[in-house]
Amino acid sequence: MSLHCFKNTLSILLLGVACVAVPATLGAEGPEATKPDVSASTAQGAEKPKADQAAFVEDLAAYVSGVAPPSAQADARTQPSAIAALPGPGHNAFMMLCTALVLFMTLPGLALFYGGLVRKKNVLSVLAQCMGIAGLATILWWAVGFSLSFGTGNAFIGNFDFVFLKSIGGAPSTLPWVSETVWAMFQLTFAIITPALIVGAIAERMKFTTLIAFVALWSFFVYYPLAHMVWGGGLMSGAKGVIKAIDFAGGAVVHMSSGYSALVLCLILGPRLGLGRVKMAPHSMVLCMIGTAILWIGWYGFNAGSAGGATDIAANAFMTTTLAAAIGGFTWATLEFAIKKHASVLGFCSGIVGGLVVITPAAGFVNATGGVICGLLAGSIPFFACVKLKAWLGYDDALDTFGVHAVGGTVGTLVTGILATADVNPMVADVLAASASSNLLWEQTKAAFVTVGWSVVATVIIAFALKYTMGLRPSSEAETQGLDINDHGEEGYTD
Repeated sequence: MSLHCFKNTLSILLLGVACVAVPATLGAEGPEATKPDVSASTAQGAEKPKADQAAFVEDLAAYVSGVAPPSAQADARTQPSAIAALPGPGHNAFMMLCTALVLFMTLPGLALFYGGLVRKKNVLSVLAQCMGIAGLATILWWAVGFSLSFGTGNAFIGNFDFVFLKSIGGAPSTLPWVSETVWAMFQLTFAIITPALIVGAIAERMKFTTLIAFVALWSFFVYYPLAHMVWGGGLMSGAKGVIKAIDFAGGAVVHMSSGYSALVLCLILGPRLGLGRVKMAPHSMVLCMIGTAILWIGWYGFNAGSAGGATDIAANAFMTTTLAAAIGGFTWATLEFAIKKHASVLGFCSGIVGGLVVITPAAGFVNATGGVICGLLAGSIPFFACVKLKAWLGYDDALDTFGVHAVGGTVGTLVTGILATADVNPMVADVLAASASSNLLWEQTKAAFVTVGWSVVATVIIAFALKYTMGLRPSSEAETQGLDINDHGEEGYTD
């Protein structure tokens, strides 16, 4: 007997043992909460529903595939199996790990990445901004953010069904086999890192208190609506939306929204004092490289976790994320070497992050070759935006948030419309079937226009409102001395 046949035989035997033993065990020792209440139907003389081994086997197969358990939608004569309403241990654990990885991206990943790129007199201001945003975003998410993002609502915003995270229990709801509490926390980490990305554009010249106020308003008027429109069943929710767009892990919701808002805010804020006359080189490329490595590792939670479980689509996202990041970094450094005759650590770091950004909307929809193409585009188009476009137009996007995240997010969103394939994710076929034009690139283009327009208009209103109330910038003296000592009363380094 071949090894393959032996494995198949052993699997069948183990499955048979599970079918006999597990239902009996659950029936004898399981918690009362897992036993469906059939007293009403019995009292009315209806036939008592019964869970058979076939339903259990179907649910077990669904768990392995990461899809909804069939018996959960059973008819009145069939009782759901004992495992149908429980979080699947593997998928649930996978999503908790991914949630921790996405938080790891902000603290310490993004904080170190940005912190290393500023001058040493402002390093603590960047760290404090990232930590402050993490705390504020969490409070808002608990109070109303999750509800506005994922409540039923309308095409543009959710409702108040889940304020203070009420009605969020341990049973799977949004994702099969994953506790709704885990889903809510996973999405919280996205709500944390998205506004934190904006810090890169306005680094070294915005008051801490005003930034916190900006993030609070921006979350309500930009992030929650876009999260609802794309992932919460709203305007751009794939086959169910008016615009049949797809965004696997946040090309539009995360990168385009923060990147275009960052450009608007830095234009309204104005350039740093002494730009072009004073040396503003990064104070620690070591910290920047460490932050980049942490971002890359954490991005696996960002992209693979967006599959909603430990499935083959998650594995595909893991693969394409790796390919795009590595090739993006190498491409950027190669172009840098061709033009400047050296490949810098900053170039590698920028290209890696660019690759991660471009693959984000496409990770679970494209194959390996698609991941390579995303990496090549990420290492070249954002390179042009950061090295050439910024110099031509003269805006002070301090740490290239617009060049990497807005441009990269736009490239990724559009290229998803070209490279996405149903061979990787059946959702692509569903979206194409629902689209009147069957043209995914056109749907992605419409979603990009909505995202840019919404983000820019809302940011202009918020920024000017704060400029004429709280003021955006510290005094010239405080900015010259450094934000660390003036906003936080401490210094990152003592010489």
